[in-house]
Amino acid sequence: MKNVLAVIGDGNAGPVLEAALITARRFNSHIVGLHSLTTEYAVVFGGEMGFSISSEVDRTLEREGHDRRDQARRLFREFMNANGVPVGGLPADHIGPSASWREEDGRQNAIVGMTGRVYDLIVVEQPEKLASIAEATLEDALFESGRPVLMVPKTVPPTMGEVVAIAWNGSTETALTVALGMPFLLQAREVVVVAVGPQHMPEPGPTGEELAHALERHGMNISMRTALGRQKPQGESFLKEAIAAGADLMLKGAYTQSRIRQMIFGGATRHLIMESKIPVLMAR
Repeated sequence: MKNVLAVIGDGNAGPVLEAALITARRFNSHIVGLHSLTTEYAVVFGGEMGFSISSEVDRTLEREGHDRRDQARRLFREFMNANGVPVGGLPADHIGPSASWREEDGRQNAIVGMTGRVYDLIVVEQPEKLASIAEATLEDALFESGRPVLMVPKTVPPTMGEVVAIAWNGSTETALTVALGMPFLLQAREVVVVAVGPQHMPEPGPTGEELAHALERHGMNISMRTALGRQKPQGESFLKEAIAAGADLMLKGAYTQSRIRQMIFGGATRHLIMESKIPVLMAR
């Protein structure tokens, strides 16, 4: 986790920066704060003579976009300065977290999905509502980058990665998340495998006990818990058991069911995205 991409949408991205810094201190990482600015607005209104583009509204949206960029840049620099993290050029003998700032033009979700492909970890905010830019950014990071994504709630726990819960359902997506999350697992004080029974797995796969035995060979301290139910109730159970175990980070394979199905009927991933009170590391 040497290269961390932190998505800074505006001046409210403090939790993203807190999680990125905890990660950087754990792994001696470089944090890149990324802000994307949409520079083209097609604001269309219906009128008596047909449709027209409102240049005044267009200019207002552009000004608001530049204001958000200024807020994001200021937040990033002030946060790093307050925490003693150097931004920009570094001395050759520097040891510890470092940071740099990056600005791009374009839709935030598309920029993150593309840019994130060369980073070890992408840190994004938890969406407050569905069909938002935050949700689109999370999904593009998951579906387009090929990298692990850390979703951060509004309140970040004081520690992150001391007790790590794995939401295990035997799926390919969760297996990939465990593999990509090994740096966190190897440094954790305790790893809690929260597993569903074989009858509730989305596809045939190894049991939670099999995963626990495999991780124990890495020298990890493993405990086991059981999640109940299917789809959304399963997500509730994963979260309940993780919190009960004192977890400050959860690993979960994203959208082991169809994303469209989860949008309509709900599902474990959808529930965790909207309801988790602890950071969640996801991949697919």
